Amino acid sequence: MPLYLAPTNVPMTIVRIVTDEKTKKHLESLGITLKSVITVISSNNGAVIALVKDGRLALDRNISGKILVA
Repeated sequence: MPLYLAPTNVPMTIVRIVTDEKTKKHLESLGITLKSVITVISSNNGAVIALVKDGRLALDRNISGKILVA
């Protein structure tokens, strides 16, 4: 499921990132990689605040829809 549909305060594993290579490299530099754990802290109309490796990130609906979690 896309990240913006994930339940809040539940650790989820990133299973796929569906975007171009440039964006993948940028997300990897932020700690968003395959098989890493991400937790949605809050979600509002697709905009997500997520906890990744002890840091909080704000992601818009465009990017949070391209990160698939399970």
